[in-house]
Amino acid sequence: MDSTILPVPGVDVPDHRGRTGLDRAGRDLSGNPDVVVTDVELLASGWHVLRRTTFDYRHSDGSWTTEQRETYDRGNGATILLYDSGRRTVLLARQFRYPVYVNGHPDGMLLETAAGLLDDDDPETAIRREAGEELGVTVGEMEHVFDVFMSPGSVTERLHFYAAPYTPEARTASGGGLAHEGEDIGVVELPFDEALDMTYDGRIADAKTVMLLQWAALRGPFRRA
Repeated sequence: MDSTILPVPGVDVPDHRGRTGLDRAGRDLSGNPDVVVTDVELLASGWHVLRRTTFDYRHSDGSWTTEQRETYDRGNGATILLYDSGRRTVLLARQFRYPVYVNGHPDGMLLETAAGLLDDDDPETAIRREAGEELGVTVGEMEHVFDVFMSPGSVTERLHFYAAPYTPEARTASGGGLAHEGEDIGVVELPFDEALDMTYDGRIADAKTVMLLQWAALRGPFRRA
């Protein structure tokens, strides 16, 4: 019987994206003395990375238990609300999202603020790139709003939120996303008040977009004096 242990892509040898050591994430964490990571297993790395981590956890009564959590690591991202305060409009992307379609959304077509993964860029560079690719807008000065963990129970992603003004002249390209990445994005300009109403009746159901529209109404460019 052959007992040879084959190398694992993404762990011992590069996976199809050239990555190794994907089972090392979290092993050196030391910020919380009540959490001791004992093992990290790579479950999948088809594109993003699914891990199962085993750790010892000390509860508030002093007792220790061994816990396991699965985490999905897709990298961090950024999003931006583009607004025209003079005309009281916002510019959004409309695109198909299979996960929401399979979970009960009527057609899977979501209205969203422009967004994307950072890849190897800093958040500001990344969101300028995404605003150009998706909405065709060249972004000038922008405001950092906040950073949020969007689904902390299982997804590691931290999303950086921005807002910036735009004008018709800033729409220097057609947008639509990158066809070679399968993107087919519609550019939708809406009156701000209508967009805000849509967050309450379900026509806008994307979390980052709801958050930025409500920020715009409460503390941003459309707040009431």
